[in-house]
Amino acid sequence: MLMQISEPGQTPEPHQRKLAVGIDLGTTNSLVATVRNGSAQTLADIDGAHLLPSVVLYGEEASIEVGEKALAGASSDPVNTLMSIKRLMGRSFADVTDVTGVKLSPYELLDLGQDMVKIRTRAGDVSPVQVSAEILKSLGQRAEETLGGELTGVVITVPAYFDDAQRQATKDAARIAGLNVLRLLNEPTAAAVAYGLDQQDEVAVAVFDLGGGTFDVSVLQLTKGVFEVLATGGDSALGGDDFDHALAQWFVAEHKLDSLDVFQQRSLLTAARQAKEQLSSANEVELALADISSTLSRQQFNDLVDPLIDKAIRACKRAVRDAKLRSGDIHNVVMVGGSTRVPRVRERVAEWFGREPLIDLDPDKVVALGAALQADQLVGNRSGDEMLLLDVIPLSLGIETMGGLTEKIIHRNTTIPVAMAQEFTTFKDGQTAMAIHVVQGERELIDDCRSLARFELQGIPPMVAGAARIKVMFQVDADGLLRVSAREESTGSESRIEVKPAYGLSDTDIADMLQQSWASAADDKEARALREQQIEAEGLLQALSAALLKDGEAMLSEDEQRELLAKMEVLHREREQGSVASIAKHIEIVGKASEVFAERRMDASINQALAGRRVDEI
Repeated sequence: MLMQISEPGQTPEPHQRKLAVGIDLGTTNSLVATVRNGSAQTLADIDGAHLLPSVVLYGEEASIEVGEKALAGASSDPVNTLMSIKRLMGRSFADVTDVTGVKLSPYELLDLGQDMVKIRTRAGDVSPVQVSAEILKSLGQRAEETLGGELTGVVITVPAYFDDAQRQATKDAARIAGLNVLRLLNEPTAAAVAYGLDQQDEVAVAVFDLGGGTFDVSVLQLTKGVFEVLATGGDSALGGDDFDHALAQWFVAEHKLDSLDVFQQRSLLTAARQAKEQLSSANEVELALADISSTLSRQQFNDLVDPLIDKAIRACKRAVRDAKLRSGDIHNVVMVGGSTRVPRVRERVAEWFGREPLIDLDPDKVVALGAALQADQLVGNRSGDEMLLLDVIPLSLGIETMGGLTEKIIHRNTTIPVAMAQEFTTFKDGQTAMAIHVVQGERELIDDCRSLARFELQGIPPMVAGAARIKVMFQVDADGLLRVSAREESTGSESRIEVKPAYGLSDTDIADMLQQSWASAADDKEARALREQQIEAEGLLQALSAALLKDGEAMLSEDEQRELLAKMEVLHREREQGSVASIAKHIEIVGKASEVFAERRMDASINQALAGRRVDEI
């Protein structure tokens, strides 16, 4: 007789345990982790390496290499060796000219008139989604080989400030790789999970995540197992890669190098990265390209990267302010991402928060470990009572209303998942369709916000203006993806759209939009008030014009018509050129001038309705 023995922390029936992993899809390196024996651990490849370089080489004869083998080909075949591809996820050609930053990029980026940028390789034109899929596929295979079975699902981490397009691109990459995505989890939230900070009663925690290509900071409120993200900030185009580029550009300027070929570019960036890593422990290093070299001190390095760290600190200030806290209210600061190993980064962060950050866990692994814990819970291996994750959306979502105004339906920093609805109506008599324009941003006017999607609701029964009831519903799921529906209540006619833009805003753009909204708050308020008065004036003029055309000659004398039309003409001019107060004044004047006409039309309607009827019938 055989007796089955379970290891501590495992289910008594291991064959019933579902296989789930967490994946940190990083800019520079990626990892996969799972929960075994009650604790999260990263999985190594056959060579014992836990980190998988996020590099894909499209080789000869349709071969594809991923990881270390691909990285080895970076210097000899830089054009077909794709690195830091995460920075291109969900972006257009116009976007990436700034994201890659550099004339030092060896890739041939293509503008094919499509929404997402593509890269030319010997294997053809590939998208960042396809490249990321190869990395995810490799990690999935590693997990299944190590765990000895098929994966039930995965949790993939993304920067907190990844917009809708970037999140969708990540999910698409996983789908291509054959992985079942249980959830996209914000990287800072995953780090807090890994540190077990939910064990504390009630604390505010800042997670400072500086990776190879992205940066984000999140302020979390942790209360008895509940992780609530109070605010997020960051920059999806800021990371260790930018430190490397800063060193490379300094070297180019130092030696007045006019132009570098793709091989020299890649070699210089590799040397810059090595110099950066060496300066974590050394006071000075040699930075060399072929027979050209320069000595770089740690102080020089600090001076070069301080402007980049300044951007990160500004994002921290905004996030803490958005959370309605001060830096002194932050109990713990968690450091995540390989770039937090740079001593200058730790110094600056400790200085601003006024406390030493937590660096107990490997900053490269901490996100993957947290994702593994979440995946283990989502497939049912752990009790769902142990933790609750509440994330937020970074920018307000709404629709365009009459006059080019923005009506916010879900406000920024609202906890997700969330569903909110609002009722709207028609502007014109007999209107049978309504165009729905979904927008993102904090400004009052549509021109100052970002367009996400457009769709049309058909089948509205013809009614007088303002009679129809159209319910517009916004739903943001746990992954931060948006769905919008519109429904006409009397008929049940409905239209919906999954907002899936092909590319989105950089976090710098988001931060700029927020800053503009604060700086322009007074102007926006005035502009909105003006637009509202213009809309009211237009509605009054349209209604009166229609009424005059139908009943003017029958119910008004020539003098009365002339007087009313003259006042309407003045209102029309004021609507085009006047101030808020002036338009409001002339709306009132026209309203009073039309009262007699309105009363006569009302009397006529009543008389018509009562004609031929007895008193007892009424």
